[in-house]
Amino acid sequence: MQKVFSILTLLLLSATAQAQRFPKPDFESGYQYPQLHYAIPNETLWVIVDLVLLVVLMSIVAYAVIRKKTRKPVFWVSIISVAYFGFFRSGCVCSIGAIQNVALALVDNTYTIPLAVLLFFLLPIIFTLLFGRVFCAGVCPLGALQEIVNIKSYRISRSLAAVLGIIPWIYLILAVLYAVTRSSFIICRFDPFVGIFRLGGDMGLILFGVLLLIASIFTGRPFCRFLCPYGALLSLFSRVSIWKIKITPTCINCELCYNVCPVDAISSVYENKVKETRLQGVKRILLYLIVLPVISIAGALILRTMSDSLSTAHRDVRLYEQVMQNEKEPQNILSPDLEAFYGQGGVVEEITERAGKIQSDFKTYSTGAGAFIGLVIGFTLIGLSVKRSRKTYEIDDAKCVNCAKCFSYCPQNKNSFEFQVSSLKVEKPEPETLNLKP
Repeated sequence: MQKVFSILTLLLLSATAQAQRFPKPDFESGYQYPQLHYAIPNETLWVIVDLVLLVVLMSIVAYAVIRKKTRKPVFWVSIISVAYFGFFRSGCVCSIGAIQNVALALVDNTYTIPLAVLLFFLLPIIFTLLFGRVFCAGVCPLGALQEIVNIKSYRISRSLAAVLGIIPWIYLILAVLYAVTRSSFIICRFDPFVGIFRLGGDMGLILFGVLLLIASIFTGRPFCRFLCPYGALLSLFSRVSIWKIKITPTCINCELCYNVCPVDAISSVYENKVKETRLQGVKRILLYLIVLPVISIAGALILRTMSDSLSTAHRDVRLYEQVMQNEKEPQNILSPDLEAFYGQGGVVEEITERAGKIQSDFKTYSTGAGAFIGLVIGFTLIGLSVKRSRKTYEIDDAKCVNCAKCFSYCPQNKNSFEFQVSSLKVEKPEPETLNLKP
């Protein structure tokens, strides 16, 4: 209904504009024409509301986390985001899916990216450069929904978390690959929460989303940490953010923040128990750096050999394979795609040429994608090998999603209301009883 209403409104405005081309009659009585006010189409109005609310909510989170060091506003932002961006707006426009539109616009001059989609992609990045991942804190409806249902965060081993952390980068690279080749927007197709927000859709994806929410009860944000491609992208910018989140300048190593962090973004105190010398650590990292190009080249070759299989995601390549199969072994009953192809006078040479061009593009882009995946794997190995001594607990800016849970548990945080209240509770000593036995 919104689209129909918008179209009718535009037609009405167009007709009114056409009528104004002719000169108005000149009244000698001093009559003045009333001013005309044109209503903004509904969808345009909602997009403006989306963008304004996006900026307002990110600003609230930034103020609460960076300046006030309190969690309560972040929680209410999560509620608003799930209600509005999730259920009311059905999870669209989405900053995560906007990755594909931006990637396609960068390689295809004929594609015009909608301004709203571009802003949904850029604004969280700008805020991340300034204040860290405030978008992930509670403004993203996907992350907010997981945050709301979280009750207990069981810790995942560092090595397993590092391996699972490679998946978002692979997802990001494949999403860009399929977008630039005009094959598919896989982020939108396989969004595990869109079916929940729209209360319907593919049952397999809805079930996957429900399983993720169940996992979110016992561990912090599994989708954000181990699947979200936009979160992987924001983790790069959060490393160089101007105003970084800090627990307290006077850490007393009480471990409370470390235990409560749902995404394991706080690095614990580390002592060099194996007494490894600095030279040994440097040699190990240099070895990984030497092997890094080899891993990258291997990734490029592997994905290049898989390019023909990956290219079948494009409809023209799939149609070409069907046409070749039918030309080789004619079928009595044709698929709808083949019926459309032959019914419209399709030429085998033309579909062969189009499919060849697409497969060639896939070889080129797959080579670069494989090389990038190799770099991600190599840098992950380097990150696991780094063993830096720490005397206090420190925040990993790349992993931190600015949820502000740690503030409520830090006894050194002056705004920690829970600690202040608990410190005022003084247990009264039991009165001494006298033994009056004869």
